[in-house]
Amino acid sequence: MADGLLRLGLHDLHVALGGRMVPFAGYEMPVQYPAGVMKEHLHCRAAAGLFDVSHMGQVILRPRSGPSGDMAALVTGFEALMPVDVAGLARGRQRYGLFTNATGGILDDLMFANRGDHLFVVVNAACKAADIAHMQAHLSAVAEVIPVTDRALLALQGPLAERALARLVPQVTAMRFMDVGVFGDVWVSRSGYTGEDGFEISLPQAQAEGFARQLLAMAEVLPIGLGARDSLRLEAGLCLYGHDIDTTTSPVEAGLGWAIQKSRREGPRAGGFPGAERILGELRDGPARLRVGLRPAGRAPMRDGTALYDGDAQVGVICSGGFGPSVDGPIAMAYVPRALAAPGTALTGEVRGKRLPVSVAPLPFHPTSYKR
Repeated sequence: MADGLLRLGLHDLHVALGGRMVPFAGYEMPVQYPAGVMKEHLHCRAAAGLFDVSHMGQVILRPRSGPSGDMAALVTGFEALMPVDVAGLARGRQRYGLFTNATGGILDDLMFANRGDHLFVVVNAACKAADIAHMQAHLSAVAEVIPVTDRALLALQGPLAERALARLVPQVTAMRFMDVGVFGDVWVSRSGYTGEDGFEISLPQAQAEGFARQLLAMAEVLPIGLGARDSLRLEAGLCLYGHDIDTTTSPVEAGLGWAIQKSRREGPRAGGFPGAERILGELRDGPARLRVGLRPAGRAPMRDGTALYDGDAQVGVICSGGFGPSVDGPIAMAYVPRALAAPGTALTGEVRGKRLPVSVAPLPFHPTSYKR
């Protein structure tokens, strides 16, 4: 542990691979390897990239009354924490979810899976202590909230991810986007935050290094650090908690209304979640502002924190920005008033005291390639 930072179980492997370690969400994490961010990014788009995401929180929610006795009560309780349909999630499937607060802001975004007799939840690293406490506070009457601390979490992403992983777990070839499976000690889901087809692999910490080394020995697979992870998700138009979404942003203004199923908007299960009045009102009437994509003119990126202007009036601040290797140009995201959210709207961003042109652009910047 350096300067109070936690170390990943695979820390020594990252160092051996030449990873440059930096602080992130309380952990020492590899930001890049000797290939560099650009090559790592493009390799993931063309072949397969291996990410260590073991810093994220893995949690099992198990009914208190027995293996399968009261799943209904657990599902009802969990659904009350978010504007997402939990009851309608089939066994062997996972879904994107959002914990919301009383004012309709986002406490965290997460993935949850129905594994028959329990739910498996993956939350963001920086929020995991608060998320676990939140679930314990609201679900303890109906569920055991069990943090999983003895397992690593890897992500294998890219168009050749299936081919590579199938050599070790042949069953993954039958999986489609948002499927989950348990194959012995290995838990697999098919999704990812790069816009590419891919998998998340949870496995016992004792097996993780051997498994990772087998994947990295394959010609298709390159280790990928935080730098390329960020540029890949930005090209895919995906939110990073703490940058693009937080306790002040609603799911609707964040462009995440697609995650709120019809059953939570109307009918007997509509509402009943924290912040429902604001969120359902914005779904009905539209939010005052919207998250949009931006394409700065020229080659220079506009980074997080860049102020945006419409004429002399400041109208927003860039929440994520950088260079998109796959689109060969600078890209960014920001919240702007709804009247300025149409693609093609011309704005300016202030970079080192100069106002430079930037235009609103559709999201995502790069097409997704999930296996539906």
